[in-house]
Amino acid sequence: MKKTNILFSLALCASSIYAQDLTSKKGEPILPEANDWAISMDANPVFNFIGNAFNGNVANAAPGVGWLNGNQTIIGKKFIDEKSAYRALVRLGFNAITNKNLVIDDAIVTPPVFPAPAAEKQDELSRKSTLIGIGAGKEFRRGKTRLQGYYGADAMLWLNMSSEKYTYGNTMTAVAASGVTPTPTSTTWDTNTGAVISEGATGSRILSSKSGMTFGLGVRGFIGAEYFILPKISIGAEYGWGIGFQTSAKSKSTKEENDGVIVAEIETVAASGNSKFGFDTDLNQGTVFGFKGSNTGTASLRATFHF
Repeated sequence: MKKTNILFSLALCASSIYAQDLTSKKGEPILPEANDWAISMDANPVFNFIGNAFNGNVANAAPGVGWLNGNQTIIGKKFIDEKSAYRALVRLGFNAITNKNLVIDDAIVTPPVFPAPAAEKQDELSRKSTLIGIGAGKEFRRGKTRLQGYYGADAMLWLNMSSEKYTYGNTMTAVAASGVTPTPTSTTWDTNTGAVISEGATGSRILSSKSGMTFGLGVRGFIGAEYFILPKISIGAEYGWGIGFQTSAKSKSTKEENDGVIVAEIETVAASGNSKFGFDTDLNQGTVFGFKGSNTGTASLRATFHF
């Protein structure tokens, strides 16, 4: 009877310790519960900061809070119960940027007398881009301690496109006349940065370009583990295996060109389009939305906050 009481007491103590391990000193639950929301972010900057704190360098920068994998994708969860959750992956990107540059006005024959400013006209480059990525999945969890394992699957689709439009202040004509010229002064742009590369006389200049729309579908299975270092705050890693298909339409560009007789707009196909199909692990696929190098997967170290 005495031995039974001792064993019963030890069991109660173990149960008490186990229960305390899953709640904070204030009684806060450590693990996620039904109806909790969660959002993940890249944990690498935090660990880099902690590691750098011991290297003797007094100029270490504070950690930043980055998007998961640095690809500007929001990853969130909605817990159905403590053992399962719905997942959402979202990236919505729309950009419209206009760059301007002043060039010499070709219509001015007589240069201005100092200190009068030179007459100028304005060239413009307008760039637009769209990137949409949407994913949804379900996660299942295992474990009764701070260390939690999980697994599940995500389905995703993505599309992106971009275009550039060029306008010029000086008019191009086939034959020189008053105020116009076959080789007008025009700006040459860097389409990636919008910076001016050069400006000068030209008989051929680009008017517009348009990338073919890229559309993709992917399905990804995943498995991961996380450890709750504080109530509702965990550090973990996730790996997966995905399969995807992506297709891109033709890319086109239009230029204005003078052949000495007429000025014509000429459309050319810059790329004839392509399609891709494949499957691979996340470590080779890279980020969330895209294909091979930016595909359906996230294998970075992550911090997850539940609330």
